[in-house]
Amino acid sequence: MSDALEVRNRRWSTLVWGAIPVALLAGALVIDHIPGTSIRLTVPYAAEGPGPVFDTLGDAGGEPVVDIEGTPTLETGGQLNMTTVSVRTNMTLGQAIGRWVATDDTIVPIEQIMPPDSNEEQTREMNQQAFVASEASATVAAMHYLNRPTTVAVHDVVDGSASDGVLRAGDRIVKVGEADVDTPSDVQQAVRAKQPGDTVELGIERDGQDSTVSVTLGENPHEKGQAMLGILMNSEPAGGVSVHYNLNDVGGPSAGMMFSLAVIDKLTPGELNGGKKVAGTGTIDEDGTVGPIGGIEHKIRAASDAGAELFLAPRDNCPAVKGAHAGAMTVAAVANLTEAVNAMDAYAAGRDVPTCD
Repeated sequence: MSDALEVRNRRWSTLVWGAIPVALLAGALVIDHIPGTSIRLTVPYAAEGPGPVFDTLGDAGGEPVVDIEGTPTLETGGQLNMTTVSVRTNMTLGQAIGRWVATDDTIVPIEQIMPPDSNEEQTREMNQQAFVASEASATVAAMHYLNRPTTVAVHDVVDGSASDGVLRAGDRIVKVGEADVDTPSDVQQAVRAKQPGDTVELGIERDGQDSTVSVTLGENPHEKGQAMLGILMNSEPAGGVSVHYNLNDVGGPSAGMMFSLAVIDKLTPGELNGGKKVAGTGTIDEDGTVGPIGGIEHKIRAASDAGAELFLAPRDNCPAVKGAHAGAMTVAAVANLTEAVNAMDAYAAGRDVPTCD
C-alpha cells in the first residue's frame, strides 16, 4: 500500500467516524424524546414572539368581540386592537436555537411562563382565570368612567361561612343595613365596622326579586376581631346591563384596558379613536388604573406589522418600550383610562401625545 493511498484511507476514516457525533447531535436537535421511551428531550426554555391581533370593535368567530346587552349601543369606527404574545414551549434544543437565530423571539426560562410545580394545563387554567377577571374589571372600569351605576354581585360563598345557606352565587347586594352599596369595598367597610357575632341585614336582588336577609357575622381567621361575611364579591353593571367578551384561546390579564375602551366607545357618541387604527395593551383595575404587562416589545411589533398608527402602552412599561421596534407607529404612555382616551383624542387631532421619551 503506497503512502498516498494510506493517507487517503486515513482521511476517509476520519471523515466517516467524525461524522457520527455530528449526526447524533443533529438527531438530538430535532427529536423530542428518547426513542422507545417516554423520556422527553425538550429544553427548559420558552420562546416569546408577536401574537395575533384582535380588533375589540370587530367580530371573532361570527360574534362581536365585545357584546353589550341591556342598553343601546352606538356605531364605532377605526380599530381598537388588543395585542397578544405567542408563547412556544416543549421545544427541542434545535427548535430553541432556530428561533433564537432566525426570528426576533425572546428565549426565556420556562419559569417565567409556567410557575414551578405546575404543568401546562394548570398554567392554561390560571391564565384563563386571569383573563376572566380582567374582563370583569374592564366592564366595571368602563362603567365608572361613564358614571354609570354598578352593583355588587356575590361570586361565591365560602363553605361553612356566616353566609353559607343565606346568600347564593349570583345574588346582588344593594344595601348593608340602611346604607346603599355599589362596590365590594362599600360592603367590606360596612361589615368591618361591626363585630363578629353581630347580625347584619342585607338588601339583595335574587332572580329579579328584592328581599332582605339576615347574616350573623363570622370572624376573619386571619385577623382576630374582624367581622366577615364569608363571600367572594365582584362589581357588575346595574340596571340589567351585561357585557360579554367572545375570545377563545387567549389568556392573561393584559387585554383589560383595550376591553374597557371598546365598552366606552360602544356606549358613547362618535369615534373614541378618531377613526384611527389604534392598538394597545395593559391590565385594568376597577378604578381605571392601567398596569404593566410582559412581552410588550412583541406586542408593539405585532401592532406595527398590523398597520396600527397609535399604540397605547402602560406608563410603567416605558423601560421596555424604549427598546421596542415600533416603526412609524406612535407609542403613547398612559397610566389610566382617562389618559388613554386623551391620547387618542390628541393623536386624531394632530397634537402631541405623551410618550415614554
